[in-house]
Amino acid sequence: MPIERLLPRLFLILLAGLLALAAWQWRAGAPVEAGMLGLLPHGAGDARVQQAEQRMREPLNRELLVLVGHAQRERAIALVQRIGQRWQAERLFERVQWNLDADLHAVREQLRASRLALLPPADRQSLIDHPDDFIRQRAAQLFDTFAHVALLPTDQDWLGLGARAQQALNPHSRVQADLASGALLLEDRGITWALLRARTHGDAFDMQAPPDIAAEVERAREEIEAAGGQLLAASGVLYAAAGQAKATREITVIGGGATLGTLCLLLFAFRRARVLLSLLPIGVALLAGITACVLVFGQINALTLVLGASLIGVAADYPQHYLSKSWAGTDWRSWSALRATLPGLSLSLGANLIGYLALAFTPFPALTQIALFSAAGLIGAYLCSVCLLPAWLSPLRLSPPPAVLRFCERLLALRAHLLGRTGSWPLFALLLAFCAGGLWQLNTQNDLRQWLGQEPRLQAEAQRIAELTGQQPTSQFFLVRATDEAQLLERQAELTRRLAPLLTDGSLHGYRALSQLAAPTSALEPLRAALRQLPEHWQPLLTAGLPETALRQELDALLNSPQPRLNQILAGPLGEPWRPLWLGADANGVAGLVSLQGQADAARLRAIAEGLDGVQLVDRLGELNQLFAATQLSAAELKLLSSLAILLLLCLPFGLGGALRVVSLPLLAALAALACLGWLGQPLTLFSLFGLLLITAIGVDYAILMRENIGGPAVSLLGTLLSALTSWLSFGLLLVSQTPAIANFGLAISLGLLFAFLLSPWAGTPRQAVPGLAAGEPA
Repeated sequence: MPIERLLPRLFLILLAGLLALAAWQWRAGAPVEAGMLGLLPHGAGDARVQQAEQRMREPLNRELLVLVGHAQRERAIALVQRIGQRWQAERLFERVQWNLDADLHAVREQLRASRLALLPPADRQSLIDHPDDFIRQRAAQLFDTFAHVALLPTDQDWLGLGARAQQALNPHSRVQADLASGALLLEDRGITWALLRARTHGDAFDMQAPPDIAAEVERAREEIEAAGGQLLAASGVLYAAAGQAKATREITVIGGGATLGTLCLLLFAFRRARVLLSLLPIGVALLAGITACVLVFGQINALTLVLGASLIGVAADYPQHYLSKSWAGTDWRSWSALRATLPGLSLSLGANLIGYLALAFTPFPALTQIALFSAAGLIGAYLCSVCLLPAWLSPLRLSPPPAVLRFCERLLALRAHLLGRTGSWPLFALLLAFCAGGLWQLNTQNDLRQWLGQEPRLQAEAQRIAELTGQQPTSQFFLVRATDEAQLLERQAELTRRLAPLLTDGSLHGYRALSQLAAPTSALEPLRAALRQLPEHWQPLLTAGLPETALRQELDALLNSPQPRLNQILAGPLGEPWRPLWLGADANGVAGLVSLQGQADAARLRAIAEGLDGVQLVDRLGELNQLFAATQLSAAELKLLSSLAILLLLCLPFGLGGALRVVSLPLLAALAALACLGWLGQPLTLFSLFGLLLITAIGVDYAILMRENIGGPAVSLLGTLLSALTSWLSFGLLLVSQTPAIANFGLAISLGLLFAFLLSPWAGTPRQAVPGLAAGEPA
């Protein structure tokens, strides 16, 4: 059987298998993940660190915090009740809380039993060092009508330890419970805000739930604003929904725009509808890339799809290798044109694969996934272009308009005239001077925000909620390990003592530690000793009319009651906010967390942990930013290694001298792209560096076309121009992305490919057009 008949059949069998695999992978819905955090490197550390990070991320992924505000207190309560009851009936949420639903009797009992353990360090020290002042303050509180409403009645808390412990449970929160309705309220500038918390069933980055939850929030917002109120909402779920919507828009714009642009370009260049079959490799490339990612990773990320849409331009390049030879002035036939261009086409695939696969050798799962997507897509596009497309284009006889070829001839004539007047070296020196000036102005910038982009409204609402509630969670926290619970509490107590100066100067807004809920034994023993001496100082309470018998009974109960264990305290209603901080026991002991409110200087936090056994600062954001900066060096190393690999590949057909010429041009184009970033005032980021990896791989394709010179210099330049235009259509459209990482990636590659095209004629050698093209003789 002739090879022209065998190859299409084999490819169709392969394509049928790929379609069947893809259909099976999508049987339960789209295997697409929206979360960008999953694309970041896993944090350094052992299983405890990983467990701690997961525990701290869970509220972001599943918690929704809403504030409903109104000038009238009763209207705010009514609105939050209406929204809460409706959401509770929805299947979107696992739990909805808009009022104080705790068992007050159980809360009072636990508060009464744990008063000593819950007493904050400042009050403990005051009772130990200045018992007279402590008692006078308690006596004054008994007759203060504006004093904080205490959960424990006076006859169960004569000394006021329960009242002080109650205030310390959430010292920085302005939220108070309305005793009549149970609503959780706060007042600010004449507005009453009612708080609502909801917990979703699944992860925030589930593809189905976030859009529905975001729509429900907007529905509630419209309803509340129509009633004259306001709504503020903060949650990772809302960021995920916004990210999904943005990714969908960008995939549509980038993918659709690149495909439409390529379609118009083909119709303009060839003026034959049948030539649109050359778009088929694009579809095969996207199908192969998505299927490969789902097969290896179990799902594909939305960011990979957005960046993968730029593969359209590269996949469309392959048919241009032989379609553009229809301007060679011979009787163009698909199979003969393929045979003539197959060596260069195969070299282009090899160079493209080297460039894309270099991304896989970075610590970023995002780039590993993009590398796999692109490599599988390019192989699929190549096989389609080589095996199937020539058979479907076989009846086609192309007679493209000569005006395009004449344009390329004029470009080459203009270049020859310029070189005749100046020579190559002055132009080369001018380019180097341009690069030096741009590189001098280039600044580096690496920040996690380059991944996620900005959502101004969501950020503003989250910041406003933090201001109102006094709660500002951060990615920084301390992991504390110990051999047992007692040692863990001791270490956390010492850590929180060192954190006090940061609270005083405002660097931190607060913290939450297990030692706040269960004071260590070393802190309770001096307190018990001070309590034994308290009768010598409680005369002001007796003068105020408190019965001494009742005071002694309470004192005896405080001194003789056993201290509850940590797990008992956490199991009670007061322990709910602290439960995520307890990591439990393993073979190496126990572990717990100290969470922080507000973003403090990481260096100061590390200094605080210095010398404390078992205490470790976990600063995920700082760690990632440091990794971003460190990876810049490895990106430069990958650039050199991939260029060396491409050089070795090209030595086979072109020899060392020809290979050096072909590879040096896209390297120079990458350098010029860097200089352009400097001249434009754009920062050098990790993503622009990774874009430079692809400039070499894709730019080599242009140099190969010019080096082979099949059909003559003008025909080769025309093929290079068509390939460059399809690449600019796809990578250039990345600039419209609202995600800074994607836009920066697209800018770097677009600039580099522009220079790669301008420099590509220097790869050619002066030789005549290949006369055997129509017969399929190799060049």
